[in-house]
Amino acid sequence: MANDVNTPGGKGVQVFAPATVANLVCGFDVLGMALQQPQDVMTVRLREEPGIVIQHADGYQLPVEPEKNVAGASLLALMDEWKEKVGFEVFIDKRIKPGSGLGSSAASSAGAVVAANHLLGNPFSKEDLVRFAMNGEKVASGVKHADNIAPCIYGGITLIRSIFPLDIVQLTAPPLYVTVVHPQIEVRTSDARQILRKEVQLKAAIKQWGNIAGLVAGFMKNDYGLIGRSLEDVIIEPVRSILIPGFDDVKKKSKDAGALGGGISGSGPSIFMLSKEEYVAKGVEEVMIDVYTRLGIEFKTYVTMINYSGAKVVDVQ
Repeated sequence: MANDVNTPGGKGVQVFAPATVANLVCGFDVLGMALQQPQDVMTVRLREEPGIVIQHADGYQLPVEPEKNVAGASLLALMDEWKEKVGFEVFIDKRIKPGSGLGSSAASSAGAVVAANHLLGNPFSKEDLVRFAMNGEKVASGVKHADNIAPCIYGGITLIRSIFPLDIVQLTAPPLYVTVVHPQIEVRTSDARQILRKEVQLKAAIKQWGNIAGLVAGFMKNDYGLIGRSLEDVIIEPVRSILIPGFDDVKKKSKDAGALGGGISGSGPSIFMLSKEEYVAKGVEEVMIDVYTRLGIEFKTYVTMINYSGAKVVDVQ
């Protein structure tokens, strides 16, 4: 491993890092799901000298200083535990728009540490990688949350039972189609957190706990009806939805079109809906297109499925 680091033109890998849907309506900060589309593409190479060099292939004007960049902060955490001197070059082709609510910062954070771990011979576990990548989320939002990071690294649907200590549970689920609309407005995660109530009523908390338990049980029992009934948020969504034009219209009409349910993806502005059949998911996409066309807001839609592999090394150079 040390030879690779010190050899000119050190080896590199290309990684696809998927978008993620955090919260899954009722599971604020504890549930997350990886998507097949969209995905960031990252190339990470070992450097001859210690340190991190970051380049971007997009026009988002994201920082290149490692401590200010989510991928850089994640790699710094990994390097701190690696102990040996090592350096990385990171080239990011960001296809998940920052501020979309689709785990853009998580994709960069997770993709960077998955690539680095591969280059070093996979000395770290997936749980370790989540721990490192959470440092990127802290740069992005000020909070070390893992509801995007965990599914991005593990794939599928994950439950974060605890952050400190980290306790991640992978959940099984029946086949599900995911329809996403991303209105081309920005909702910053840090801003979306600031408007949340600091305290909730006990009766609301009890209802929320029931929905989280029902959703997890629905996934594991392959019970589409239970999944649909449990996709209800009585704490976060009523506050955050006011930041997203057309939200109530999209949600109601999507369910009328046959969707099981859905809600805000992460902190928004993207909205996701789950469907049992592909034709329903495509019908939901038409609903979303109609709502935002009438509102005159630019948007992008995806009809996709759950990504069970997570961030994946696809090419070794």
